[in-house]
Amino acid sequence: MVLGLLSLSLKVSDIEVSKVFYEKLGFSQMAGHLDQKWLIMKDKNNQVIGLFEGMLEKNTITFNPGWDHNAQNIDDYIDVRYLQKMLSNEGIDCGKPIGENNKGPANFIMTDPDGNPILVDQHR
Repeated sequence: MVLGLLSLSLKVSDIEVSKVFYEKLGFSQMAGHLDQKWLIMKDKNNQVIGLFEGMLEKNTITFNPGWDHNAQNIDDYIDVRYLQKMLSNEGIDCGKPIGENNKGPANFIMTDPDGNPILVDQHR
């Protein structure tokens, strides 16, 4: 099973302070809007983190079906609806079903055994 691009979505208290900190660690902004209080940052090893001020309850593991490491669309991916169905069939609580007849952007959240949220977020 391939869930898509893996990143960490971090709940931050001050987006500008966090941006400067992660830049010192070698990350640079690849997407997002500072004025909207969210940024996606990547380092030279293609590791991706998201910084979100006032949007998340907890730090969250995020997968993005349909994206490569540059957040560019790829053709060969498993739709989020099918991923949700597959995981639900494995006994994982993935919340309310998205609906197999829908298309386009959608997401669901599951929680690992230690209470860590995992967001599967398809943007197209």
